Amino acid sequence: MRVATELRRLREAADLNARQAAALLGVSPAQITHIESGLAGVSETRLRRLASHYSCTDDAFIDALVAMAIDRTRGWWEEYRGLLPASFLDLSELEHHSRSQANVAVLFVPGLLQTEEYARAVFSNRIPELSSDDIELRVQHRKARRVVIERVAPIGFEAVIHEAALRIRVSDRAASRVQLTRILDLSEADHISVRVIPLDLDGFSRGGSTMHYLSGPVPRLDTVVRDAPHGAALVDSEAQLAEYRARFHKVEAASLDPHRSRDFIHRLVKEL
Repeated sequence: MRVATELRRLREAADLNARQAAALLGVSPAQITHIESGLAGVSETRLRRLASHYSCTDDAFIDALVAMAIDRTRGWWEEYRGLLPASFLDLSELEHHSRSQANVAVLFVPGLLQTEEYARAVFSNRIPELSSDDIELRVQHRKARRVVIERVAPIGFEAVIHEAALRIRVSDRAASRVQLTRILDLSEADHISVRVIPLDLDGFSRGGSTMHYLSGPVPRLDTVVRDAPHGAALVDSEAQLAEYRARFHKVEAASLDPHRSRDFIHRLVKEL
């Protein structure tokens, strides 16, 4: 779908319609429409020809699109197809292919840092209520997602967590203590950075928006995942990505550094 979106954007930037693009490639307009809607794949040869016709000279971007177009990975998330909403699988695939992740969390601990008990409590409080089987499916899927930060060559993971998310007890005191301890343990890893936004930070409003930023092979292929009432919303336009990058850097700059953040979380654990 992302390849389809980017090819449509390239065509529109070249000020060509689908019929003109089809003529350049020697195919029917319907084929261009199918490619741009994700209903049909595109070969490396055709993709590079289209990029050339669209006057795209960003070789790194084109190479990344080609890699995405010919990728046939069937990841671990496929076992959940038909059992969980498609947005869960999309997120897993995005994380699998991401080069790094940056999170801003306001009310809940980021999913990849959650313990099973914490995740179970989060899903148990969903409205409408989920069945016990659906809750367990979601918990196991969230647990499986950790592979991106636990594998031999893990991705870089940055989390800026508001104090509110660390203090809210989604379950009970004991579960909160275990969750905070897990965050402390994970934050010791070289590839994981955890920063805290304290409640008493003066004049700060940028932490009011949750963000899940996933870096692609090139910046133009980054993706932001936002929570929406009926599932995740994906943001991938260049202008919006630039805005979210700037927003994250501002939030990061205002938060406590990793060392002070660990001390802060240690104090919260002692309070429990």
